[in-house]
Amino acid sequence: MMEPTVALLTTMALPLAAFVLCLLTPNHHNIRDGGTFIISILLLGCVLNVLSHFNAGTSIEYEALAFQPGLSIAFSVEPLGMVFALVASSLWIATHVYGIGYMRGNKEQKHARFFACFAFAIFATIGIAFSANLLTLFLFYELLTISTYPLVAHKENDAAKKGARTYLGILMGTSIVFLLTAVVWSYSIAGTLDFKPGGMLPTTLNPMFTAVLLALFAFGIGKAALMPFHRWLPAAMVAPTPVSALLHAVAVVKAGVFSMLKVGVYVFGIDNLASTGASQWLMWLAAFSILAASIIAMAQDNLKRRLAYSTISQLSYITFGVALATSMGAIGGGLHIVTHAFGKITLFMCAGAIYVATHKTNISEMRGLGKTMPFTFIAFGIGSLSIIGLPPFAGSWSKWMLLVAAADTGQIIMIGVLMVSSILNVAYLIPIFARGFFSPATGTGSKAVNADMPWREKLMEAPLLVVLPPCLTAIGCIVLFFYADTIVDFLNPIALAPSLETNNG
Repeated sequence: MMEPTVALLTTMALPLAAFVLCLLTPNHHNIRDGGTFIISILLLGCVLNVLSHFNAGTSIEYEALAFQPGLSIAFSVEPLGMVFALVASSLWIATHVYGIGYMRGNKEQKHARFFACFAFAIFATIGIAFSANLLTLFLFYELLTISTYPLVAHKENDAAKKGARTYLGILMGTSIVFLLTAVVWSYSIAGTLDFKPGGMLPTTLNPMFTAVLLALFAFGIGKAALMPFHRWLPAAMVAPTPVSALLHAVAVVKAGVFSMLKVGVYVFGIDNLASTGASQWLMWLAAFSILAASIIAMAQDNLKRRLAYSTISQLSYITFGVALATSMGAIGGGLHIVTHAFGKITLFMCAGAIYVATHKTNISEMRGLGKTMPFTFIAFGIGSLSIIGLPPFAGSWSKWMLLVAAADTGQIIMIGVLMVSSILNVAYLIPIFARGFFSPATGTGSKAVNADMPWREKLMEAPLLVVLPPCLTAIGCIVLFFYADTIVDFLNPIALAPSLETNNG
């Protein structure tokens, strides 16, 4: 077992090693892809090593560069960041395997650049997860935006370039105009940028100033896709599907809502937000985003765009948990990062599998595909049920905790918002699954089947490396249902929330 600090630094060095490997082996596909796969496994092992030290009570901190007291580039391990690092490192394995199958099966170009940027994005994500202060978080937040820009523009056609410009413009614009202003203002108030349990800002700060500062953070963290700064997310759907999976589950949007949670818990403090009422406006905006994005999703025929608006809605659940300003809301938001990651990555990888096998992108063209792609559509159904929040799937626990948190604060309207949202989830996800299994096959690329055909002749699945990862993450949606209490207990220290077992009596 490595020393704690060495283990922490190695978690950041490994994705960088994969980045260099990809650049050095542009024409050696098997060496590059195999080597990166090994590195992704080593990264998960290293993150688990950090976890073992953390669980043993070891304080893990490292200061890379100090400018002056309270202003440094530094890293530390706390429960929320540990959970985020575990999600990112475990799902990197799945998305890398899937990426190999997709890029080869769909005959995409420039694999080396693609996987190099992918690895660098993981490096930036780990840096965000273990950031010890706002300066470090801001630095790696920007690196994540820059490294994923080439991925969005990967196809290099007019649509990809336009989508990438929207992606970069909104994310860089909001972070420079709003987030950087919030970071500088926080330093001028607190004299430090170090994250602190209970919040680093003084509780004597004027409630109006607190609300304004919170608004700068909320709109500055554009990766959380809070309306009206959400257009970058559907615009980025021009990217290859492995990139969509990275954006929606592994790195980008999760980095956004993770940053929102970090700011709520360690910059403002849950108790401070509750006592000042500074987050009430954010709760209403999050509720609007939850419903509006769901309604827009229902009107989308393109599968990836429908899933993109679904993500905007689901991310707002996490912002909503922060805005409730209760310990259970914060913990529920943290749990939702995990459950949504596994559910949504399953849905996007299934969308990519459908495209590789049939080159269909519109839901209206997918009638009967479940009969020829049963593994893909069953995985899609499981991921959908988890996103909807039905037991025994992981998403049911995080939605339950957010409902209870809303009830504890007497937010009756918000309870209604969450319940209506789940109904809308059913309306825009289940018809895709149902159309695949219970409608006759139609259109180019579909294949009519009958009961007398051998089962092998009925199948029209994508290659194994494209189908296997969503099947495994779908299983993860079920497994996490039974271990949600472990995650909640692990997150309890960030806001002193009661355990899941206690919540359910």
